[in-house]
Amino acid sequence: MSNNAAVARLQTLLRIPTVSYPDESLIDWAPFDLFIATLAELYPQVHARLDHDVVEGHSLVFRWPGRNSDEPSVLMAHYDVVPATDFGWKRPPFAGELSGRGEDELIWGRGTLDNKGAVASILEAVETQLTAGLVPAQDIYLVFTHNEESAGGAAPAVVALLESRGIRPALVLDEGGAVVEDVFPGVAAPVAVVGVTEKGQADLRLVVEELGGHASTPPAVTATVRLAKAIVRLNDRPFPASFSPIAIEMFRTLGDHATGTTGRAFRNLRFTKGALLRRMASSGNELNAMVRTTQAVTMLSAGQAPNALAERAEANVNVRIAVGMTVDDVIAHVEKAINDPAVRVELVHGQIAPPASLLSGIGWEVLRSTIQATYPGTVVTPYVQNGATDSRHFARISRAVYRFTPFEMSKEERDTLHAKNERMHVATYLRGIEFYSALVAAL
Repeated sequence: MSNNAAVARLQTLLRIPTVSYPDESLIDWAPFDLFIATLAELYPQVHARLDHDVVEGHSLVFRWPGRNSDEPSVLMAHYDVVPATDFGWKRPPFAGELSGRGEDELIWGRGTLDNKGAVASILEAVETQLTAGLVPAQDIYLVFTHNEESAGGAAPAVVALLESRGIRPALVLDEGGAVVEDVFPGVAAPVAVVGVTEKGQADLRLVVEELGGHASTPPAVTATVRLAKAIVRLNDRPFPASFSPIAIEMFRTLGDHATGTTGRAFRNLRFTKGALLRRMASSGNELNAMVRTTQAVTMLSAGQAPNALAERAEANVNVRIAVGMTVDDVIAHVEKAINDPAVRVELVHGQIAPPASLLSGIGWEVLRSTIQATYPGTVVTPYVQNGATDSRHFARISRAVYRFTPFEMSKEERDTLHAKNERMHVATYLRGIEFYSALVAAL
């Protein structure tokens, strides 16, 4: 299968706007049906030779039979994407356009990094290996979900299906960390960060209710002003920073590859933990998020008319919960930070971090060795994934759930996730196919 053809197939998938919403009544299901039909056209060997189930209407579960089935693996990705309009994009988000040449060639579009690039990489690898006659040592399941972005029910339904069949995977690999550079001070080598767990998450609703009235005679403190003050107080009081056991293991791993004072700090955490924690907390958004529970006000609503005082003002606070913290801890912190009984804090939903996966065993070792073979000279380290993924549900049936997307991502590229101008280098995509091809051969 040629590189040009592989890129063209990804372009085809990027052009299908499989946009999901938490309110499924807003979803246009026609693109999802088209996506599933297109996969069958683009990857005929996968569809002809592997049995598959359709779960929750639009998620796919393929089984690739191996010589044995006692230590199966699951390779998963989602094909739904967050919304995008043409506004502010250098290339239309659903055009799948190419630009540049050689190593600078880019493929543009919503879903390149999150997460159709992984869907296509997996299918390209499996299609190629099927054509070559590979029979894996163990069963391999391919799982492609359709509502990850909206935290839908597909992933739990897939877990229930596998569990009902007695399947307990020796490896589950989903989206997550990537191959990054210039993230960790003092570490010059590329680093493959592999999520061995992920933060929990919660949404809290801040509510202020007042009598309202005519806007021409406002009180000193309206509902909107009270809510705004509460938001400012909350923003000024971040959650405390701390190192989880996984973070400690990450720094120990990086310590063997870090130079200067940072390297000494990583290698002597018993004495340097406090200073290192303060440095991490003040060294940019990504590092800060690694060492604390984060909070972000994401939605605001109030009022029904321009000349009427709001009777109700609301704000949504999205919280990513650090390992070891509970939902009750989160609510207590928010209420204390706001310090206003007139601002009601309501829990919309919440869940703590899933159990950490093993740093030993066949799943971890095969994953680590495949990363190192695909990206020579790369340091492989565990970490806590900041974002939520479908893989958290798989902790129920596996102790080896890992979050790693086999793409090199610069800071600029990572910043396009859920934002404008999402894109990746074509060479990055092709390397991802190499990774999955080697991984299925090793499983």
